[in-house]
Amino acid sequence: MATETPPPSPTPARLPSAEQFTEVQESAEFGELRRSYRSFAFPLTVAFIAWYLLYVLLSNYAGGFMGTRLFGNVNVALVLGLAQFLTTFLIAWWYARHAAAELDPRAAAIKSRMEGGA
Repeated sequence: MATETPPPSPTPARLPSAEQFTEVQESAEFGELRRSYRSFAFPLTVAFIAWYLLYVLLSNYAGGFMGTRLFGNVNVALVLGLAQFLTTFLIAWWYARHAAAELDPRAAAIKSRMEGGA
């Protein structure tokens, strides 16, 4: 019975020092990555919260408007409530595309350099 040699284990990533973390955090490349994230996430977050609060305020203070029937038993409140779900999924999809195209490659490059791969 022949014994097989186990495959070599991958070399562990080199752990950066605290000084290297600080250096990368202060770099222009990391600042640009952070700006790219913030310029996408913050405006969308504010817009979605405003949209949600508008729905809540309309539900509380504009019952007549929200109760307006559009067709059959479907009223404005139901349509706007379902639109909340739709916008949630659209924003998540949009962010995933943005992250894959803009954020992930930059973050991977920084991580690779930090771990000594570049």
